[in-house]
Amino acid sequence: MSVLDALTAGALEDAARRRESLPLERLQAIAERTPAPLDAARILGTPKADSPGPHIIAEVKRASPSKGPLADIPEPASLAARYAAGGASAISVLTEERRFLGSLDDLRAVRAAVSVPVLRKDFIADEYQLLEARAFGADLVLLIAASLEPARLRQLHREAEGLGLSVLVEVHDEREIDAALGAEARILGVNTRDLKTFAMHPERFAELRARIPAGTVAVAESGVRTAADVARYRQDGADAVLVGEALVTDGDPESRVAEFGRAA
Repeated sequence: MSVLDALTAGALEDAARRRESLPLERLQAIAERTPAPLDAARILGTPKADSPGPHIIAEVKRASPSKGPLADIPEPASLAARYAAGGASAISVLTEERRFLGSLDDLRAVRAAVSVPVLRKDFIADEYQLLEARAFGADLVLLIAASLEPARLRQLHREAEGLGLSVLVEVHDEREIDAALGAEARILGVNTRDLKTFAMHPERFAELRARIPAGTVAVAESGVRTAADVARYRQDGADAVLVGEALVTDGDPESRVAEFGRAA
């Protein structure tokens, strides 16, 4: 079993446990009372008026399987507010519990603290997880093409959009791009970290960018340490750049987000 397979299986087990205490019918009632999601695809697909730099999706991330603990983040809402003050166009919240040490409570707290789109970043493979995202305030969800058969990706993508959610489909190669486009993805993220081996391949974004059609938001994920890394992705055609570790380990995330947002 690959690391990605293990993470997905664990996320499904945790969702099944949560479902025992919060049945589908109650979750649906909560979702129906939750304000309508923001149109993240439109926001991330519209060039910034104040800068030639890319949109920054700033991540609330306590840990990772490859690096272990990164930051305590006792108040995710406070960190998210600092990201937004620095000009982040969206906030990504890791909700996976086992290896990333996140939670849906983090998602709910961040949603209450910011007015920009919020991404639930997790290993989603079930409709219940999509409904959780909607009920806890997400505007945007992650679907990882490598962990889903093409037909299942299409099914979950349709379900998410039916809930009013935007969908970031993450890919690593040409086959996965084809699967994402087959699902009619409006936002396509190229993760330059192989989630099966955790090896980094920063050149992959440029190699795959040409296969992403006009009108589809292109997001570069992973491998960002400096503004020069962001500028490289921008020059290679990124509409948005998702940044986690470099922000949560920085002493001044607000200034760093602003710096990254100007990088072109």
